Amino acid sequence: MNKISLYPADIYQVIDKSLLSESDRLVLNMLYMPIIGNTAVSLYLKLQTETRNIYVSSELSHHHLMTSMGLTLDNLKEARLKLEGIGLLKTYYHKGDINSYVYELYTPVSASEFFSHPIFNVVLYNNVGKVEYNRLHDYFKVPSISLKDYEEITIPFDLAFKSRNYTDIELSQGDIISKNKLLLKYELDYDFDLIISSLPKEMFNEKCLNKSTRDLIINLAFLYDIDPIEMADLIRASLNEKGNIDKEELRKNTRKYYQFNNDNRLPSLLFKSQPEYLRTATGDNSKRGKIIKVFETHSPLDFLKAKYKGVKPTDRDIKILESLVMDLKLNPAVVNVLIDYTLKTNNNKLVKNYIETIAGQWKRSGIETASEAMDLAEKEHKKKYKSVSKPKNKVIPSWFNEKIESSSDETVDSEFMNFIEEFRK
Repeated sequence: MNKISLYPADIYQVIDKSLLSESDRLVLNMLYMPIIGNTAVSLYLKLQTETRNIYVSSELSHHHLMTSMGLTLDNLKEARLKLEGIGLLKTYYHKGDINSYVYELYTPVSASEFFSHPIFNVVLYNNVGKVEYNRLHDYFKVPSISLKDYEEITIPFDLAFKSRNYTDIELSQGDIISKNKLLLKYELDYDFDLIISSLPKEMFNEKCLNKSTRDLIINLAFLYDIDPIEMADLIRASLNEKGNIDKEELRKNTRKYYQFNNDNRLPSLLFKSQPEYLRTATGDNSKRGKIIKVFETHSPLDFLKAKYKGVKPTDRDIKILESLVMDLKLNPAVVNVLIDYTLKTNNNKLVKNYIETIAGQWKRSGIETASEAMDLAEKEHKKKYKSVSKPKNKVIPSWFNEKIESSSDETVDSEFMNFIEEFRK
């Protein structure tokens, strides 16, 4: 998808397809907010009020949205992307002298759908913890009333009403507003053929792979980062006596498999690579620009995999990544710069204490972009070796300015090309 710049003067209209009810608002504030954050929910509710109960808003500028919500343009764009990703918003774009957008709002899933969702349910638990999760679950639980001693006496429709003739009328067939929900979208192209070929035909009923089952498998594969071969093994353990997939068993087995390999932790939702609004402008074909693009377009896991020559990194190194992204909440491109700098200057090792010391400083310094991280890493490295005239075996990353600018140095060019080649697919 091409990068589209957002400007305060750009106009937008809102189409409200949500028919938001009070129970929907509760679900948004209590269940969605712990996942997408307060700003994203506030933006959704703000856009919903723009329509003033007439379903389509007038044209407004993004400057209006910035001033009325007290947010920067970057804050608004990040919140919008979260709403799009979680299925609450569709965005349409038209390029012109003044660019225009249409924002289509969709209904949140119900509390029941949320707590049975293969992704939302798990991520909510991970984000709020067991005590708060149980409190939220109990809040939306319907009280149980026993009807054992009661007899149902409800009358059917045809006993309550009679049909009669009316004057001929022309019934309108126009579009009527209704609640609309979005399914989660993925770019993931999951190999179901590989799954089918990995399962014994005498054990597995291929017909059970209908749309809802495939959707569940894709959701689980995304959330728990499971490849088709691993998924086939989990499906095999989740088959019933008829060779069909027991969906609840598959959920349970997938969750246990992930927890077993991740110190009993559950996954969370994160930007897979650097958010678009924190990336550099396109068109920078300098060496530095190409290196920054690598940092920005790869998730930390994929970046580290490339350093491992394409194989899965060790669990210990993956846990370091999780700590940087989930606990310190460093942006993906910043984590990638940190990985590259640490490996290059520390004999190709990720030492937990060493990397966490640097990460803590970067977090306190408010580093958000690859370029900022590269500048600070170079500055601190030079400060460290300032008193040493010729430090022994001094190894520095290929993206330090002093190396990038030495374009006539064949060794430097070789290092730059090696760096780029690692990430070419």
